[in-house]
Amino acid sequence: MSIILTTKELAAYLKLTEVTIYKYANEGKIPGFKIGSRWRFDKDKIDDLLKSDEEIEEA
Repeated sequence: MSIILTTKELAAYLKLTEVTIYKYANEGKIPGFKIGSRWRFDKDKIDDLLKSDEEIEEA
């Protein structure tokens, strides 16, 4: 089962500000979805994104 993170939880996990998380989510740079007006993020998808970025940097 996937872990769903709030904006605040994701900001702490990625060591970014909540404002940056909102900005990236609105720009489509990080995968997320809205429930009403609030963003939620699937931790597995965030981890996959981070892993793919690491592989690009190593190449």
